[in-house]
Amino acid sequence: MSQDNPKSSQADKKNKGSVDKPQLRKSGKGDLLDLEKPLIEIRNLRKEYIMGEEVVVALKRINFSINRGELCCIFGASGSGKSTLLNQLAGMEKPSKGGVKIGGVPISHLNEDQLAEFRQKYIGFVFQSYNLLPMLTATENVALPLMFRGVPEGKRNAMAQSMLQKVGLGHRLHHYPGQMSGGQQQRVGIARAFVTKPAVVFADEPTGNLDTKTTKEVMTMIKNFAGTFKQTIILVTHDPEMTVYADRIVTLVDGEIVSNEIKNKPINGN
Repeated sequence: MSQDNPKSSQADKKNKGSVDKPQLRKSGKGDLLDLEKPLIEIRNLRKEYIMGEEVVVALKRINFSINRGELCCIFGASGSGKSTLLNQLAGMEKPSKGGVKIGGVPISHLNEDQLAEFRQKYIGFVFQSYNLLPMLTATENVALPLMFRGVPEGKRNAMAQSMLQKVGLGHRLHHYPGQMSGGQQQRVGIARAFVTKPAVVFADEPTGNLDTKTTKEVMTMIKNFAGTFKQTIILVTHDPEMTVYADRIVTLVDGEIVSNEIKNKPINGN
């Protein structure tokens, strides 16, 4: 995730107390079963940073919800606040005010250990720069989140290879990232994000380094996986062409929401 911002303001300290460990039920496919729609709720969110003696407001008056099964596109130009918002939704940064709930869990109030456990169980990530470990094969990269979950080696490798087959990389199971094209590396990244069947997948400019043809293939793949696994996708992009894949488009300008457009009924909507 993009984290090129300066240090947070003093207001962040108010949200760093520990809370009781969340008790969540799951279906085995990453669904948070103890919540009804909306799956993600953002209320009165504000984020400030200190730059020298100046307080810079990156996000203000952010209020919206994302339903289970939606592909939500957070759209905006560079500097609009979209990456900061993604960091807030994924629990990568603490808000200055307000908060985020995923499945009814106030992730803005969780401590670092609780956040790490929550992300491991319920969240997947797809990155613009792929973020593959160069010393690991495609299979090993995809199996990594399963290893962190304690899945035995044989089982996790089989699951990883099954996902790689699904993304069309059955012939690249034992190749290293340096032996694959950018599009192939992003397919490995997608397989890694979806292998644990998380409730929510965050995709930060996932096609930013890809050509037009590969972009369409990757986005179609993400959309299809979301439908198959009944997952919620949060896509950050500056490219208006990416919005055609969205069920909901949240547009940011200067840290504020200027539109929240629902295009399609969620894949898993009620």
